[in-house]
Amino acid sequence: MLSFSIANTVTDLIQGDVREHLPLESIPLEGDVLGLGTTTSLDNGELTFLHDGVEPRTRLYKCAAGDGSIRQLQPGDGSSHFPYVCFSGDATALRHPVDPASLAAGAGLPLQQRIGATITSLIEQGRLEVAPIYGLRLGVEWHSLVITVASKLCMGQKRRNRAAEDPGVAAQGLYGSLQHYRLAANDPGDASDPIHFLGSSLHWDCCGFWDTQPESGRVTVPVASAPLHLHGCSRDLRHGGHLHHEHPGSQLRRLESLAIYPLQQIRMLGSDLAVEQLGYSDGQLSFQVSNRGTLDVSDLGVAVVINDRYSGHQYLRLPWLAAGDTQPFCLALPLPPGRHQLLVVADPERHVLEPLESQANNTATLTLQL
Repeated sequence: MLSFSIANTVTDLIQGDVREHLPLESIPLEGDVLGLGTTTSLDNGELTFLHDGVEPRTRLYKCAAGDGSIRQLQPGDGSSHFPYVCFSGDATALRHPVDPASLAAGAGLPLQQRIGATITSLIEQGRLEVAPIYGLRLGVEWHSLVITVASKLCMGQKRRNRAAEDPGVAAQGLYGSLQHYRLAANDPGDASDPIHFLGSSLHWDCCGFWDTQPESGRVTVPVASAPLHLHGCSRDLRHGGHLHHEHPGSQLRRLESLAIYPLQQIRMLGSDLAVEQLGYSDGQLSFQVSNRGTLDVSDLGVAVVINDRYSGHQYLRLPWLAAGDTQPFCLALPLPPGRHQLLVVADPERHVLEPLESQANNTATLTLQL
């Protein structure tokens, strides 16, 4: 069965988990691959997956925060820094194209309502499987469109605490703070408008997802009324980003095409940090930090605490620890005779949001009698 992979979740991203990364090389792009994602806080932007109808291949575009422009990404070009991305394998066999006549029947409804009504109707007719998440490809013409592009992903601790209390509120606040752009036939000409006018590129190709449990925050913002998450590029390949389809400034003209893909098997990707082989001999402390997970980790801190004296702990930092890699450490640590307890903690600040069941191995202790 085709597996749908989620590297982190939108909820993780909102809570500030930007130190885990999936390399571009880990994403299969042969065939019709559905996906979307976000690039790092150092190189802000959104990811859009567009299927090439001529070649059986999917092309990945990065939409830049600074000006709403796009560029195609290639393996090996240094763009392997995706703290959040979700993607399928080749979903060609799951494709359910929707009859253009039925698309016209929903004229006047907002895009989210039209897609939801179409999914419900196809299920009731027995023409579409029930699935937890539906992949989407659509061609859209707009009267006007507002898009957003990620322009800051590192979140302060205050907002992160708020996100832990109510991810839905934090999600709405986050999207409101992103860079907004407007596409329309004419420039509104309002110098005070914070939404920057890009141009009249109103035909868009989009890829995204309909989550039947949007409050989970897997592939959409964790709000019960927001099951639709779309990224796209203008057909002239000039602009791209997150489609703010629910914004008052986004007015749909025509849904040109729609294909729906029922995605049944969901695979969650994440790092799994572990402190291993902790030992002490001849005044030397030795241990290794491993990443047993499936995502790379950047800027990883490691704390060494002696006898519960946190004020005098030693702190180490790893610039990068790839999935499956191990970094050995050996520290000169002379200790006087007596009883000592040594504690080593990987990611003591909990910048990496590992599930509770994966956090136990982040810490190792050693009791000595010298």
